[in-house]
Amino acid sequence: MTEGRRRQGGRQAASLARPYAWTAGRTRPRVDLAVEALVETTPEGRTARFRPTDPLGAVTQLCLRQRSVAEVAVHLGVPLGVARVLIGDLLVAGQVSIRDTLPADASFDERNELLERVLSGLRAL
Repeated sequence: MTEGRRRQGGRQAASLARPYAWTAGRTRPRVDLAVEALVETTPEGRTARFRPTDPLGAVTQLCLRQRSVAEVAVHLGVPLGVARVLIGDLLVAGQVSIRDTLPADASFDERNELLERVLSGLRAL
């Protein structure tokens, strides 16, 4: 019984470690990305060649249609920090573009309303 728990625990630890292997252990993106920022694949990203198992390719495929950073994390099944690192790498390479959803001078109420919409959308996934 203990052996089975160790194996199961090992599998869970390995599955959590896998996304961080995708980012070479990095937990901070090269650029600051808001959770609600919209990501879309650029023409360069549409034609880029990725290995079938490359998570960057998965992000470019997901973002052929605009998605928030949070949605990308949910669809990939990875922590938000991992999604931010992957998206940041693609942004630096010119393979995705980012569109902020609010202006810099947005009010507290506007920001709060946006976060509520993001949470509602994530719950619907």
